[in-house]
Amino acid sequence: MALQHFFDDASSVMTVISFATFMAIVGWTYLLHKNSDFDAAARLPFADDTIEGGEH
Repeated sequence: MALQHFFDDASSVMTVISFATFMAIVGWTYLLHKNSDFDAAARLPFADDTIEGGEH
């Protein structure tokens, strides 16, 4: 019975740790981001056109 209690506690702890990790990632993404980094990443699909000189 003690082993079942241990696994129940471990499951609860892992749920809390997983939720805290998720919230940290969300916070890091939305609160600590730089718009210039996202703008540069958004232009990446069009980078080949500018490198090749616009020849099609």
